[in-house]
Amino acid sequence: MTAAENVCYTLINVPMDSEPPSEISLKNDLEKGDVKLKTEALKKVIIMILNGEKLPGLLMTIIRFVLPLQDHTIKKLLLVFWEIVPKTTPDGRLLQEMILVCDAYRKDLQHPNEFIRGSTLRFLCKLKEAELLEPLMPAIRACLEHRHSYVRRNAVLAIYTIYRNFEHLIPDAPELIHDFLVNEKDASCKRNAFMMLIHADQDRALDYLSTCIDQVQTFGDILQLVIVELIYKVCHANPSERARFIRCIYNLLQSSSPAVKYEAAGTLVTLSSAPTAIKAAAQCYIDLIIKESDNNVKLIVLDRLIELKEHPSHERVLQDLVMDILRVLSTPDLEVRKKTLQLALDLVSSRNVEELVIVLKKEVIKTNNVTEHEDTDKYRQLLVRTLHSCSVRFPDMAANVIPVLMEFLSDNNEAAAADVLEFVREAIQRFDNLRPLIVEKMLEVFHAIKSVKIYRGALWILGEYCSTKEDIQSVMTEVRRSLGEIPIVESEIKKETGELKPEEEVTVGPVQNLVTEMGTYAVQSALGSSQPSKKEDDRPPLRGFLLDGDFFVAASLATTLTKIALRYVSLVQEKKKQNSFIAEAMLLMATILHLGKSSLPKKPITDDDVDRISLCLKVLSECSPLMNDIFNKECRQSLSHMLSAKLEEEKLSQKKESEKRNVTVQPDDPISFMQLTAKNEMNSKEDQFQLSLLAAMGNTQRKEAADPLASKLNKVTQLTGFSDPVYAEAYVHVNQYDIVLDVLVVNQTSDTLQNCTLELATLGDLKLVEKPSPLTLAPHDFANIKANVKVASTENGIIFGNIVYDVSGAASDRNCVVLSDIHIDIMDYIQPASCTDAEFRQMWAEFEWENKVSLMNTNIIDLNEYLQHILKSTNMKCLTPEKALSGYCGFMAANLYARSIFGEDALANVSIEKPIHLGPEAPVTGHIRIRAKSQGMALSLGDKINLSQKKTSL
Repeated sequence: MTAAENVCYTLINVPMDSEPPSEISLKNDLEKGDVKLKTEALKKVIIMILNGEKLPGLLMTIIRFVLPLQDHTIKKLLLVFWEIVPKTTPDGRLLQEMILVCDAYRKDLQHPNEFIRGSTLRFLCKLKEAELLEPLMPAIRACLEHRHSYVRRNAVLAIYTIYRNFEHLIPDAPELIHDFLVNEKDASCKRNAFMMLIHADQDRALDYLSTCIDQVQTFGDILQLVIVELIYKVCHANPSERARFIRCIYNLLQSSSPAVKYEAAGTLVTLSSAPTAIKAAAQCYIDLIIKESDNNVKLIVLDRLIELKEHPSHERVLQDLVMDILRVLSTPDLEVRKKTLQLALDLVSSRNVEELVIVLKKEVIKTNNVTEHEDTDKYRQLLVRTLHSCSVRFPDMAANVIPVLMEFLSDNNEAAAADVLEFVREAIQRFDNLRPLIVEKMLEVFHAIKSVKIYRGALWILGEYCSTKEDIQSVMTEVRRSLGEIPIVESEIKKETGELKPEEEVTVGPVQNLVTEMGTYAVQSALGSSQPSKKEDDRPPLRGFLLDGDFFVAASLATTLTKIALRYVSLVQEKKKQNSFIAEAMLLMATILHLGKSSLPKKPITDDDVDRISLCLKVLSECSPLMNDIFNKECRQSLSHMLSAKLEEEKLSQKKESEKRNVTVQPDDPISFMQLTAKNEMNSKEDQFQLSLLAAMGNTQRKEAADPLASKLNKVTQLTGFSDPVYAEAYVHVNQYDIVLDVLVVNQTSDTLQNCTLELATLGDLKLVEKPSPLTLAPHDFANIKANVKVASTENGIIFGNIVYDVSGAASDRNCVVLSDIHIDIMDYIQPASCTDAEFRQMWAEFEWENKVSLMNTNIIDLNEYLQHILKSTNMKCLTPEKALSGYCGFMAANLYARSIFGEDALANVSIEKPIHLGPEAPVTGHIRIRAKSQGMALSLGDKINLSQKKTSL
């Protein structure tokens, strides 16, 4: 272990701007000053020693004038001082003065004050000199019988560290601590003693546990946690012991401490795969989620439940607990609810789907009564999607769900209503028996729809699926009701002028001249200007949309009217009724065209909408069989193809998922011997406690790339040249939210380099956590310096800096070596993710930063190959289904999506083509557009794509 990696017990902040005091003034203060002055002087001495000063002349002064003092602050500072002061001569022998110090500490171990005794015992844990500890052993043993628990528990820790480092000083420590444990009553002392036995003599720990295994429930939670750890380790090393301790783990599931319950449940799952054990552990996890108030705890425990579900044999057990899992929905946090609904949906089966749907329906109705909150709308959307998935997988449920959900078509939240509409569209196409019910409900809520987007969708569904004469008449009635009085232009002008003037003054002739180009009226009085807002509220919905200038809904209406008119003609034989219905439909279209061309709407009608409505008018005037087929058959076939492709894709992804989870062992699979297994292959055999400790310290080993040659050396960055006086290279270790730079610094000169300091600065959203401390490097010596950099967002960062040092004995200024820049790769923070098409489009519209990357110098000639190369280079996921990308037509468009660990979204649209006129070997051309919320993310992804356009040949 290098000096830089030694265990550090005490961190002291040193103000850099203060001038270091001289040794003489410090000696004077320590000898003649009062307690306050001595305290300050001692603090300065400690700081100077930490900075590398030796100060050997002060050692005897401190022993004579400071050590005898009884002041508690001074005693505490002396503990720090004796920890850091050099205690040996250069040849490794103990300093003579230390005998005096040792005697002082023997007296402190017998001091009547328990604080002094306890803190001295803690200090002894840090001593590494056996000669100093040997005379103190009788006093340390005596502290085990002290009346105060603070002294006893620190005595146990001191005995444990001394036994671990110098076993010959106290060879009977396990026996001594075992006897102490049997008679001890204090929970913290018992915990420390038991912890020592686990690590020093596991058999004794097991003997003690066997004697009191029935009383484990009465112990304190800190001791229970240690018992769980011992049982896990014993059963992990010796599986035959499981039967002996599994009952104890079952009992600990009932503990009052949430931490003990969590650890016991995790241990139980690793010890037994019996259904009763899995059920007990899952039930314990569910109780923890419901009772714990911290959302982070809820999410962690939910992840454990999801891990349980991944095991094929455990899934069946969890299916019986779906209703218990749904109790978690009472949590207001959206992320928790999202995970819970996903878990419930994965576990749903024909046995529990009915109960699940009842609970979800209640939750949906509940969201309607809650005061509007940002998350309420999103939660409602989640519920609608979950019900949608349930109904698709279990068609019998659709009839119960649809009437409840269709109430939400008139909801103010467009996103939830759009999800309901998507569900209704799929249900009406798939389930023929539900069509009359859906059409009836749709006609009921049609007039209450507030969003134009939902209105368009509802019109399409009614136009497509109204198949009886009565339904067609109902649709026409609803449309007339929603349009209001027609012709629209004349009635609107009459209304406005009627409000502005007395009736006898209104003339029909010059009415048109009252309308200006902006859609206002030349004679509108100031008094009348407050009226239109009231009138707008009274307008029928469709009329309101049209007057606001939204004529896309008019094009949708024209298509719907054409469909129902053509269907009406085929249902009704009377020519008069046929002509009457077609004429009414044409009148509605004509009046909308007239309105679009007038200056009444806020925005004029677009040419596309005019073409569409004109086409519908032409179709109705001719009524040809070909058009009838296109409008009434082929539209529905397109929807049918889309839904079947979607279903096929879902089934394929589910199949892949199930194949991934089914662990099959082939007859010719190699047998793995535990003793011969490589460390990274021992997934189920690894000590979970050790893994969680490593994860907390950020030392988890990532799975290395499949290439055996890929090693840590790939991440080493050379910072200076080989001919520089100081050579430096850094290993960049990227954790989730921070980067650790392990910098190797080599003195290549024959001089001693003093105050050798690594000075770093950052560019981008990176922040240096602490300044690396200065080093002294002997000739041709080397050292490792560690620096922590905190990462706050996903963008390419640069770390740059230099190394400054003084040459020992030289009178020149400080020397400086400039370091090469270290570039932090954005790919360490980006993970593939998925979202729906609607969410993608919404984010695409909302994100303000766009980066367009053109394909200039790629050497890839195949479209699909280029897409796969980009996906691999950017860690993004392709949202466009494989079926849409299959085949070859010379061009390709695909949507990509990824999310960073900081929750930032990144979208990309790939539009590429193969220029056939340039021959078969011509590279792909086109561009990639990236959109993100932050500028850094968009630019960094663009840079990454630019750098990886060429495919390197291996």
